[in-house]
Amino acid sequence: MIEAKTFKEEILNLLDVLYDSQKDNLEAVAVAFKECIEKGGVIHVFGSGHSVGLGIDIKDRVGSLVPIHIMDMSDFVTKGGVPLEEFMDRKNIFERRPNVAGKLYELYETKPEDIFVVISNSGINGIVIDIASIAKNNGHKVVIITSMKHTLAEEPRHPSGKKLYEFGDIVIDNCGPHGDALIPTDGVAKVCSVSSICNNCIAQSVAARTIEMLIEDNYEPLPVLNGDEDHDSKIKELYKGRI
Repeated sequence: MIEAKTFKEEILNLLDVLYDSQKDNLEAVAVAFKECIEKGGVIHVFGSGHSVGLGIDIKDRVGSLVPIHIMDMSDFVTKGGVPLEEFMDRKNIFERRPNVAGKLYELYETKPEDIFVVISNSGINGIVIDIASIAKNNGHKVVIITSMKHTLAEEPRHPSGKKLYEFGDIVIDNCGPHGDALIPTDGVAKVCSVSSICNNCIAQSVAARTIEMLIEDNYEPLPVLNGDEDHDSKIKELYKGRI
């Protein structure tokens, strides 16, 4: 029987595994974020499907870091000139296509000190791998967030034969199960997908540690939203056109 508390117990156990196994990688990403911000850089976050939630969870909210830029798949249409019909083609799914990511990268202003965070549970689709590859080839540090159980159980789809984690300078395993659903049932299916929760916990933990280190370094102005309209608009102005 699956009770309401079943999920709570299972996800808390999974998060314990995540934090115990990934603590060094979480710290490494926070250090990288801190150094990026202190050099005037921006953190570009890219994920397709549900993975985009990681960026949404740590951007434009009270207490969040300001220099976060979400690379939005819809920008292919709104800024990149891709016809909506092509973008929505379910027979040739856009996020699985190789060799289209360069158009997205070129839509944004980037600097060498910028960091790219690329998220994909499976880590096998064309566009996420291409974004990570392009960023790496342009000298950016690349952070990958993926499920190692999931990605290692799948065959690569990319023409290179590689998977997303192979392009990371730092790789965080969200420790989710293959297929994402966590809880077995009496039937053939599992239920309750967990990657969004795990990814958002990763994002918020890294953001908190980054802010702590910026405070320790007496970095000013601290690029954190505090809910005051005048303060927040001045901080955002420092990154105008980049976030």
